[in-house]
Amino acid sequence: MLVPELTLVGKPACHLCDEARAVVERVVGDLRAEGVEVAVAERSILDDAALDARWHDDIPVVLIGTALHDRWRIDAGRLREDLLAAAGA
Repeated sequence: MLVPELTLVGKPACHLCDEARAVVERVVGDLRAEGVEVAVAERSILDDAALDARWHDDIPVVLIGTALHDRWRIDAGRLREDLLAAAGA
């Protein structure tokens, strides 16, 4: 089984980013409990000018690999399905 890479792009003091982080943590935690590993990274647009230029108006952004999965509000069910597909499960 492959290990999908999920990146959450946001910034501190962003309520939508906090909500997205909670969805990501819940979905990834459930998958790990089922034996599906997911590599998770969080990046801030405040620390990376290229990320800021690309995603400033869209945060929070969830990427699976390098592909955009979702932005603003993250759908837990769709995130789970896409992570399972990326894992080859």
